[in-house]
Amino acid sequence: MDTPPSTSPQPKASWQVPTFEQTFWQGKRKSFCVVIPVINEGERIKSLMSKLEQLQTHRTADIMIIDGGSKDGSLDPHALKKQGVIGLITKTGPGKLSAQLRCAYAFALDQGYQGIITIDGNDKDDPSAIPSFIGALEAGVDFVQASRFISGGLAENTPKIRDFAIRFIHAPLLSLFSGFRWTDTTQGFRGYSRRMLLDPRIDPFRDSFATYELLAYLSYRAPRLGYHCIELPTSRKYPKGEVPTKISSLRGNFSVLLVLFRACLGCYNPKT
Repeated sequence: MDTPPSTSPQPKASWQVPTFEQTFWQGKRKSFCVVIPVINEGERIKSLMSKLEQLQTHRTADIMIIDGGSKDGSLDPHALKKQGVIGLITKTGPGKLSAQLRCAYAFALDQGYQGIITIDGNDKDDPSAIPSFIGALEAGVDFVQASRFISGGLAENTPKIRDFAIRFIHAPLLSLFSGFRWTDTTQGFRGYSRRMLLDPRIDPFRDSFATYELLAYLSYRAPRLGYHCIELPTSRKYPKGEVPTKISSLRGNFSVLLVLFRACLGCYNPKT
């Protein structure tokens, strides 16, 4: 594995970022931001925002929502501002989750944030862990991954087939090919350092990342380049009788596995 050198940041002109609109932006206030990708999450995003408000997360990090084009009326700007949200941006270009994240990360880096924490908008994760993520990034960690499977973590009502796939396929393969022992690689609750996201050898701002590619790719690529990666214990709870996910059906799960294999084989590495 390589050691991260003092490389110059990737020129912004080379970034491939989908078009997006700023519904509102109140200006950077903190050194770190929390990015929440959302699309038609309904009451789930409202529940998550209530938790963040109770935790006073906005006093620790700026909260930004990246919407993939919700049509359910769950993202009322006035209500979001009252709950401490600093900005709401909406992806208007093509793509799904990875495209949303490229929009948000490019925007956040352009504002000068030193680190970015991402938490899913479907209210499965416990946001009380966010200060721990920030603390790790401040201490020099480059990639913080939430894990429900390590000591102190909690997995509740995880669908059996998903639990099996993570434990015995997804995490083991990424661990083998990345050189870092991961336990919970499909988790969207993560933290990244500015220097890692700006490394041209990682180059996350490419149109290759449209669906779920970016998550698997970063878990593979960052450890191989010598970046400091850790997992932190978190709680991830699925509601009984419901699986709030955008990945459904045999076809959807097959596509996730295909992305995994391509990431492990280095297919998403920047062309040199």
